[in-house]
Amino acid sequence: MHRFTSGLALCAAVVAALATTAAPASAAPPAPAAATAMTWTLLGDGPSGTVRVGGGPLSNPYTGDTPTTASLPLLCLKITGSPVPAGITPDFYAGWARGQVAATSPIRGNRLTSRALADGVCANSLGAGWRMAEFHDGRYGPALEHSGGWSYWAYGDVPLGTRFWTAINDQPTNPWS
Repeated sequence: MHRFTSGLALCAAVVAALATTAAPASAAPPAPAAATAMTWTLLGDGPSGTVRVGGGPLSNPYTGDTPTTASLPLLCLKITGSPVPAGITPDFYAGWARGQVAATSPIRGNRLTSRALADGVCANSLGAGWRMAEFHDGRYGPALEHSGGWSYWAYGDVPLGTRFWTAINDQPTNPWS
């Protein structure tokens, strides 16, 4: 009986020692969660060669909605000062962007390390005057003096069923944030 009790005591001591022993230094730390960024999509076609782009139900401007490891096109905008075409009445949630939208070839979000770099991708892909589109680019009001959000109209042609990296200037959900 003495050996049995001694054996139990030894087992208990080993279990206690193992429970309090720190993990070896070579153990890998847990992988960080993938960063996410906001994306937009084509919401519909409009009159006179216009399209409406916006977040739709999948977009999240507050926490991001797409891992930055994904490869998506950038949504780009060239403001030309175009007046609002007949058939569109801009408002806060669906403004007028005063120009054209287009998409680049896909690029991994984590390669977009700054707004300047993203603007450069648009300019290099589409030409001078193009930059990354931003959440608040839609304008409304009698002289288009107010900035809205969530979606906007512009001239252009972007692929249906595709998500696009889109910037937002007041939230940390850009690919570079």
